[in-house]
Amino acid sequence: MSEAQHHPGSGDEFEESYDSPDQVLAALHSHHQVVNTAEVAKLRLAVRWAVMHPVESITHGAATVEGTEGELAIAGPGAPLVAEFCVADLALALGMSTDAGRTYLGDALELRYRLPKLWAVVTTGRVPVWRARKIAHATKSLCPEAAAYVDTHLAHQAHRCSFAQIDRAVADALRLFDPAEADKRRREAADARHFDIDTNQVSFDGTVHVDADLDLADALDLNDAITTGAAQLGRLGCDESLDVRRSLAAGALARRDLTLDLQTDQDTDRPAPPVRKRELMIYLHLSDRAVDGAVAGVENTRSAISVEQVKDWCAGTNTRVTIRPVIDLNDNLHTDAYRPTDAQREQAVLTNATCVYPHCSRPSRSADLDHVTEPQRGCPTDSANLAPLCRGHHRYKTHGGWTVERTGPTTFTWTSRYGYSYDWDTRHTRHTL
Repeated sequence: MSEAQHHPGSGDEFEESYDSPDQVLAALHSHHQVVNTAEVAKLRLAVRWAVMHPVESITHGAATVEGTEGELAIAGPGAPLVAEFCVADLALALGMSTDAGRTYLGDALELRYRLPKLWAVVTTGRVPVWRARKIAHATKSLCPEAAAYVDTHLAHQAHRCSFAQIDRAVADALRLFDPAEADKRRREAADARHFDIDTNQVSFDGTVHVDADLDLADALDLNDAITTGAAQLGRLGCDESLDVRRSLAAGALARRDLTLDLQTDQDTDRPAPPVRKRELMIYLHLSDRAVDGAVAGVENTRSAISVEQVKDWCAGTNTRVTIRPVIDLNDNLHTDAYRPTDAQREQAVLTNATCVYPHCSRPSRSADLDHVTEPQRGCPTDSANLAPLCRGHHRYKTHGGWTVERTGPTTFTWTSRYGYSYDWDTRHTRHTL
């Protein structure tokens, strides 16, 4: 296709409506202003929403029932508390998860009630909302006097202050008004030791990145252990490079292989601690087509890896492979009890990997298994009536006035107490007009 040809509906028609650079810039300025005005309006409406849902609005008749609605302190001391369940409606109206909506509402209250100078310049459009929220997020843990200090020192320059300036202003406020907290944060900042294994980013070859800052003595001991393990692997016939052998030794060290299977005649004869077996759970899903053996999935990270990597894991000297019965995800399992069976829970987890509330990404394996429609006494519990809900959203459904209808194996329609409906599936959430 030549450059002169266009795909219909690709946006080219919109681009061609501007014939000069001046027109494009003028349109950009106009749209930018519209966006800023809309962001301020959203911030104001969030505060108004919180005012409409004070703690006094909670139904006191149900206050003694465990798990019912509570009060939330989502901004710093002195800002009003809000009724817990109001966050859900606000979050979905903004297209956010519940956690993100709670943070947004807290930032709005922090600005309105604890940072009045900054609120004034934000609502008049002189400071972008995102920058003001950055400051508000940093002041939520401050006492009222310290927050007022930050407000005074940053409001007039908030449109251009850097993140480092925000941090310095908060640190100065702490030293002046809460020296004990300032000293605590100083000690925490000085101790930057950590050991992070990024299991959320798994490569196709099944590798992950490890990042660490260790105490010198600990680092030297760990280096000695890995160096020794890499040398042992070499003596046992491993012909991989030194870097690869060091990475293998780290995994072997975690499973205590270095004190058992990998010992050689040249190693010390110390008593061996118990071996920690590698647990490997593999779910194989068969389609109508023949399995080509190309790609496998990692459930806890929702990433794809090569099947060859899975074979390597299974072939490890210290791996215990468990084979469980195949579960048909389309089968409607029954039990006469109210409590779902283990097979029903496993089926629900494999069908929906996360909580089925809109925008929630909490893993279903750690969630509650909810009866979508409460069964009549004595009626069986069917798989078709079960879905994973994290504890917070389970409470919203039970006590917060939300209702849900299952429209398919992985599709649900949620309706709030205000009548707004949201269609959820494994790919997206859509507001139903």
